[in-house]
Amino acid sequence: MVWGVPVLPVREQVARECVNIAYGFFSPLEGFMGSADVDSVVRSMTLANGYVWSIPLVLDVSPMTLAYMNIEAGGSVLLTYQNQPLAVMDVEEIFTYDKQFLARQVYGTTDVEHPGVTRTYALEDQFIAGPITLVNPPVINPPFDRFWRTPRQLRQSFADLGWERAVAHQSRNVPHSGHEWLMKGAWLAAQAEGVLVSAVVGEKKPGDYIDEAIVLAHHRLREGGFFLEDVHQTSILLWDMRYAGPREAVFHALVRKNLGCTHHMFGRDHAGVGSYYDTYAAHEIFKQLPDLGIQPVLTLEWWYCPVCAGVAYEGLCGHRDNKQDLSGTFIRSIIQGGTEPAPLTLRPEVLEVVRECAESYGFGSPFVTEQYLENRTPVMSMHDMNCTCTNGNH
Repeated sequence: MVWGVPVLPVREQVARECVNIAYGFFSPLEGFMGSADVDSVVRSMTLANGYVWSIPLVLDVSPMTLAYMNIEAGGSVLLTYQNQPLAVMDVEEIFTYDKQFLARQVYGTTDVEHPGVTRTYALEDQFIAGPITLVNPPVINPPFDRFWRTPRQLRQSFADLGWERAVAHQSRNVPHSGHEWLMKGAWLAAQAEGVLVSAVVGEKKPGDYIDEAIVLAHHRLREGGFFLEDVHQTSILLWDMRYAGPREAVFHALVRKNLGCTHHMFGRDHAGVGSYYDTYAAHEIFKQLPDLGIQPVLTLEWWYCPVCAGVAYEGLCGHRDNKQDLSGTFIRSIIQGGTEPAPLTLRPEVLEVVRECAESYGFGSPFVTEQYLENRTPVMSMHDMNCTCTNGNH
């Protein structure tokens, strides 16, 4: 016991979700979901009160831990991270839920090759629900501290810049010119005053871009003048991708609405993985939903066209047979030095910052390695509150 309540250490994903709940990124949620909300989200993509919500957010605990820690409904529990207090939860309910049914509904599959399904099956067998109160706000470490803004802070910055219309760009990649024109096209389509790059910072696996390169490369587009300073901002979202395709697209829209965005761009394969979803499944789902308070900007593919001598849009370019896809494999070969970039394919300024990040943060590589996972500076750290709390991995 610490502070007179049971202590429950939480894993990194749950710690990030606690922070997001506390700061309003996941509004209207005030804590981890109870059974009624989980079941409603899984079955009908709404909370029990009817508010559209597409991804269940749960705190899983093993029956053994519940018994050992004496965690009961009606009591409170101290959630700890990095062996320090993080948040207090008022436990309103302890429940179980069919994880296979959840996976089928949310991901459209029960195939364990899908990373979201794997994540779901790895959950413990019971869930605790209730509101949380952050008691030890984390420190966001460099270089991410420059880009960490709460929803309230982002809304204020939009007001200061005079942004009445802001379009969000979800990113977990270093930006190539197709991404750049995706943002510019969405800015024009939304008749917006600004573009918010909301870079996803969360769980990484070998081969992903390192987080530092993603964030700083996007910021370099602004520094390099490819966007005016009062038209473009880069921020971070602490989130572990579920790769839930269309459902995650809806989730992304709701979160960016909380940040103050009025529009959200969605291109091909948004939040998809493998061949589990149709190319434009994220476009179709918004046709089935009521007004979410944020407008989707639905865009087709951007590619490099040697005939047009520049980046071209699928809806305009008539040289489909000549197109050169701005594929992840191609861009990676440029970054690794195996291919000379075609004109306007990858900005030299972006390539420069990616290579700088490889040396400064990636132990020589701009892509995640085991060394990076073991030795990187954590994105967030806890203040030392002189608490010696039992470690665990719930």
